[in-house]
Amino acid sequence: MRITFDNPTTVPAPAGVYSHAARVDDGGTLLFLSGQIAVDEAGELVGEDDMTAQSHHVLSTIRRILDAHGASFSDVVQIRTFLTDMDRLAEYGAVRRHYHGEQHPTSTTVEVSRLFHPGALLEVEVVATVGSDHPTG
Repeated sequence: MRITFDNPTTVPAPAGVYSHAARVDDGGTLLFLSGQIAVDEAGELVGEDDMTAQSHHVLSTIRRILDAHGASFSDVVQIRTFLTDMDRLAEYGAVRRHYHGEQHPTSTTVEVSRLFHPGALLEVEVVATVGSDHPTG
């Protein structure tokens, strides 16, 4: 088994001592993405108090990390979302459907009191397969 940690140049550098992605190659390949929030390259929050804008930014960042590893949202097998206000779930859900389409990975969504960056409304992490044919249903 080989584990590779990566920070694609297509997304802002991590805000701390962690990697954006961990790739596990053991016959098949799994890709684990760290939680992503809506910050730009300068570490500034995108879309203050705007769940739709933050959701688009977060999922666009995730798409760029997946792309850097030869994967897409159709390869996502698990998504975990942390929201600071569960009453705004529908706003996030509408954006998520745009990115995931008809693909429905396993999912966990929880409400948290706050995230590490002031003003962040959500954090999203995913697990995806890379370079494998998998049945869809």
